[in-house]
Amino acid sequence: MPRYADIVLPLAQPAYTFAVPDGLSLAEGQAVAVQFGPRRFYTGIVWRIHDRRPDFKTVKPVSRILYDVPLLSAPMRALWEWIASYYMCTVGEVMRVALPSLMKPSGDTEEEFSEEEFRPRTESYVALAPALCDEERFHELCERIERRAPKQYETLLELASAGDGTRIATGEVARRLLRADRSVLHTLERKGWITVAERERTVECGGSAFRLPELTSHQQQALSALRAAYAEGRSTALLQGITGSGKTEIYIHLIAEVLRSGGDVLLLVPEIALTAQLIERMERIFGSRVTAYHSKLTNRRRTETYLRLSRSEGGEFVVGVRSSIFLPLKHLQLVIVDEEHDASYKQTEPAPRYHARDCAVVMARLFGGRTLLGSATPSLESWLNARSGKYGYAILSERYGAGRLPAVLVSDTLRAARRGERHAHFNKLLLDRIGETLARGEQVMLFQNRRGFSPYVACTECGWTARCPQCNVTLTYHKNGSKLVCHYCGHTEPVPAKCPSCRVTDVVPVGFGTEKIEEEIARVFPEARVARLDRDSVTSERAFNAIIADFAERRTDILVGTQMITKGFDFGGVSLVGILNADNLLNNPDFRASERAFQLMMQVAGRAGRRADGGEVGIQTSEPGHPVIRQVAGGDYEAMACEQLAERESFFYPPYARLTSLTLRHRDPMLLRRAAAELASGLRTRFGRRLLGPMTPPVDRIRGEYLLSLLLKIESGASFARARELLGAELTRFGALADFKSVTVVVNVDPQ
Repeated sequence: MPRYADIVLPLAQPAYTFAVPDGLSLAEGQAVAVQFGPRRFYTGIVWRIHDRRPDFKTVKPVSRILYDVPLLSAPMRALWEWIASYYMCTVGEVMRVALPSLMKPSGDTEEEFSEEEFRPRTESYVALAPALCDEERFHELCERIERRAPKQYETLLELASAGDGTRIATGEVARRLLRADRSVLHTLERKGWITVAERERTVECGGSAFRLPELTSHQQQALSALRAAYAEGRSTALLQGITGSGKTEIYIHLIAEVLRSGGDVLLLVPEIALTAQLIERMERIFGSRVTAYHSKLTNRRRTETYLRLSRSEGGEFVVGVRSSIFLPLKHLQLVIVDEEHDASYKQTEPAPRYHARDCAVVMARLFGGRTLLGSATPSLESWLNARSGKYGYAILSERYGAGRLPAVLVSDTLRAARRGERHAHFNKLLLDRIGETLARGEQVMLFQNRRGFSPYVACTECGWTARCPQCNVTLTYHKNGSKLVCHYCGHTEPVPAKCPSCRVTDVVPVGFGTEKIEEEIARVFPEARVARLDRDSVTSERAFNAIIADFAERRTDILVGTQMITKGFDFGGVSLVGILNADNLLNNPDFRASERAFQLMMQVAGRAGRRADGGEVGIQTSEPGHPVIRQVAGGDYEAMACEQLAERESFFYPPYARLTSLTLRHRDPMLLRRAAAELASGLRTRFGRRLLGPMTPPVDRIRGEYLLSLLLKIESGASFARARELLGAELTRFGALADFKSVTVVVNVDPQ
């Protein structure tokens, strides 16, 4: 009976059906090469095998199988399908982001396809010949050649001692681990005393003897609460612990339990910046079992990791960023999402615009595993789920060991300016504290949530400002290189010598970013060693590690940075943290602004006083009476959560509604307005007052394209699956209209 396979291709298209040639042993989840269209060859994933012939005339055959094992298990295919359905894209678009680039070769010919195909690195493995594994024969040979061929003798001894030291080793040893040169190995192989095999390089896992940290009584209570929640059948739990409370120690104990049972663990972190310090700590406990996965790894390294995991029999421990949810962990038992509230877990471009935390919860459920969400300041959605009993819940309210929470000092920038107590961008209160901290030989961290030297340059005579020619935003001034940069499209241009508008006055920087703070603080404290940590200073993983290592080893006194300095770091020498402009965190046109501001300020405050001496946090703001500032000063998460939830319930925002944003893009603003009106009209017939817009977003032009937005609110009691179905039908109708085929519509489910 003829067989057919539905194949998913890395395209924004549905699965296509191909014929399975006789004799080809095909399995679901395998990667294959197929010809799509008149000549193009693609990598595809076998989604389903069946015997129903499609109703088109010619059914092309599957060309060949690409790898020796299936890449996707049934639960992983189910996860891809859920992501495609929930985030309103195709499974092919999921495939595009899920697989490393080297695993998706394509070409106009079979030869071109083969040239792009990934070939694993191979290396030589050396072992004693079977005859020499007998101790008597081995020692007899060694006595014979010890003086005559000392290098051969040393190599044989090295191979024989590669085991546990009690008997002659019979296993293979990687050639790169041996001291012997090629000529000696060639001679031994020619004489039949050793065997040399060339095969794919493997990564060995460590043993199971883990040295786990001791838990305090509070940590033990939290761990017991989590175990009880899982035992009661809840697959997801929230661990809320103040900064420095030792959440990682609890992670380690849960990870060890899973690894000992042969299961796989995935530990997600929001930023690449966090992985280095965390991996180093985990390797001290779990050795070579720890696998890192993030975008700073080479394409080859990511591909080798993916293939190795697809062949693994369990016991894997991966630490990675959001894309790690797509790794082929076949025996997944535990997913930990650290800093679960962080917006970095949301993918913005391209589709699928998934949220890794939400995907992790679904993923663990599909595998029959568990999810642990950890944060000092959880997202309101997760906190409400935990408080309502949907998630398990454990709390850590004390710092680990002798650490004490820092004292929070709020400094009024307007009052300081009126009293002449403001120098550059620093209030006297903060400068005094910095001076005292440096005098004690301790360290300072300064947080400014804007990189560059200043947000923009302007003419003091006519008011001209430098704007991006492709985006409706001002260009940020970077003093290093004397350039103006658009942080949306990357456009760069030199700073004009004179104002291009009035041709009279020099343009001057307005406002301040991390680069300017670095310069000014170095001028105020010339003896201090100052460094900056932001996207401009971190040009590579090596540069990032060097900045962090210098600060950790106290070769730097003051570290200035953006959000990169707020997450997960543990520096014992830091006793003062300064938040230089809390106002730009609070005054954002976003219903999450207060929640995000609280989370960010609490996170950066948590870097101070992580040892017995405690520490201080200085917050500069023009609104010292703002509720969020008061809540941060008191460390009162529950007050913030209750206030924000009451406000959101009144105005119908998450978690009391599900949001879906639609962004329409086109270079012709008139056509775009007509298209937005047409789509809005169609959606209102289906959703009524649940639809808001069209509206102009704060940045209404990017890369030459104008933007208009629509927002769909679906109440939490209604079927969100049905809403997506109706939305999909309306988008299909709109996409078929000839007048608007050139208009791009971007659908973003659960926008952040």
